Amino acid sequence: MSAIAEIIDTLENKIEKLFFKIHSLKKNNQDLKVELSNAVKTIEHQSKEIEILKSQYETLKIANGLLGSDETKRETKLKINSLIREIDYCIAQLSD
Repeated sequence: MSAIAEIIDTLENKIEKLFFKIHSLKKNNQDLKVELSNAVKTIEHQSKEIEILKSQYETLKIANGLLGSDETKRETKLKINSLIREIDYCIAQLSD
């Protein structure tokens, strides 16, 4: 009978350790989910900021081209021509 009692005690100890391990893993999983959520929010914020900075950079390049900067004069002319084509296309669409 004592052998059965020892086996039961051993099983109880192992089950207790497993429950503790499960609880620990669930807590760790929850912490990782929160950390992932925060990282996703940070990435989204930084992506938006990058897009804003790219737009500002393009605007500055165009402004420099209009002010006479030789480096971006060609790009500025191409951009203006592209905008004119877009406007012409819109006008054509409105005329139809």
